[in-house]
Amino acid sequence: MVRKTKFDLMSEVIINEVGPRDGLQNIETILSVNDRFELIKSLETAGIKSLEIGSLVSKKAVPAMHGTVELIQKMKDLDAYSILVPNIYGFNKAKENNVKEICLVLCVTESMNLKNINQNTADSIKDFKKIILESKKIGIRTKCYVSVAFYCPYEGKVDPGYVTSIIDELISYGADEIVIADTIGAANPKEVKELIKMQLRNHDSCKFSVHFHDTKALALSNIFVSIEEGIKKFDACIGGLGGCPFAPGASGNLATEDLVGMLNMMNLDTGIDLDLLHQSRELASDLTALKLKGRMPYGDSYS
Repeated sequence: MVRKTKFDLMSEVIINEVGPRDGLQNIETILSVNDRFELIKSLETAGIKSLEIGSLVSKKAVPAMHGTVELIQKMKDLDAYSILVPNIYGFNKAKENNVKEICLVLCVTESMNLKNINQNTADSIKDFKKIILESKKIGIRTKCYVSVAFYCPYEGKVDPGYVTSIIDELISYGADEIVIADTIGAANPKEVKELIKMQLRNHDSCKFSVHFHDTKALALSNIFVSIEEGIKKFDACIGGLGGCPFAPGASGNLATEDLVGMLNMMNLDTGIDLDLLHQSRELASDLTALKLKGRMPYGDSYS
């Protein structure tokens, strides 16, 4: 009798589109609120049901995200959208605008966290504890990004045991979801598999999603080993846009169209129309004035 793997038992997966936030935050062209809205609606038409649409940060810190409050107010139903909040000020803005899901980003190394949100890791954890506990009381879902979970551009390889201790702490406060993030795209499949296995000793796989940048062309391979371990939710970004403005050397995110293409070939249902998704990529190219292209060819051999 052949033993079934977690992959064999999985029939559908969830793709969380981060293009409207992570994809746009680090490019030269700053889109208007109306352009951002148009891109979001195009992605939804393609079948994407989970989107990170913006961040509540200062205009000085990330100019491309200015106008996120106005964007939130244009949305009729906020259930499908998440908003990044870097601190308690951003959280209060999210509450004022009836946001249903917030994203908190914790960089596990001191140097990266200081670069990203000008705060040391310990103080960020204290603030996040307050935010998570308050969110639980008022019905806001919390998604915690554990960034530079494998490698830091300033400190090198990160101890997986230390990463695990931080994840355990965030879950103990009541975080609804943990996103394990390879912020600079340096992790390999062996490292990804080992870190995920460490988390699943004490927590269910449904608690986790993953976020990979494609700097070394390993993002799809890292997705595959994540699926093998039972992870079924993945961040991706239309056209492979993105890259953290505070992480030198980080290239764009895994292209959504590449991920959907691979999952289709693996007979895993995403609910996303690949033809319409490519139309969204063309729109993103037009809006950003960039020639966006995933790594995989698109045509009869790729469906």
